[in-house]
Amino acid sequence: MKVAFATTDGVHVDEHFGRAGKFAIYDLSRQGYDFVETRRFSDGVDSSIVETKGLGRVHDDRVAEKVDRLSDCRVVYLTEIGGPSAARLIKKGMMPIKVKEVVSIEESLKRLLETVKGSPPPWLAKILNSEAKK
Repeated sequence: MKVAFATTDGVHVDEHFGRAGKFAIYDLSRQGYDFVETRRFSDGVDSSIVETKGLGRVHDDRVAEKVDRLSDCRVVYLTEIGGPSAARLIKKGMMPIKVKEVVSIEESLKRLLETVKGSPPPWLAKILNSEAKK
């Protein structure tokens, strides 16, 4: 399954979903994980979302575009996410994971891998089962 990380430096989960100008994408299986690509939305802060906040439909469309570009990822790590954006991810079958403090992508992947190999919670087991059928 693909996992996305909101990041400013490609090393840490350190950005808000809407503000994130890039996401590091990894492929994770029970055997391990590999870096796939960096998906760029902008250099630095994603101003197309930040600057349209409060503009209703325009802002909603920008968020929807970002969600669509990440829709092949089943899990998205981030530091913050607004309720409407989280709902959009969940509706697409994606699970937002909010970290309490900046953490390395590597550490997040190791923890997720341990969870996948062990006893994953129901939401993750469902994702893993659907990925195995592909």
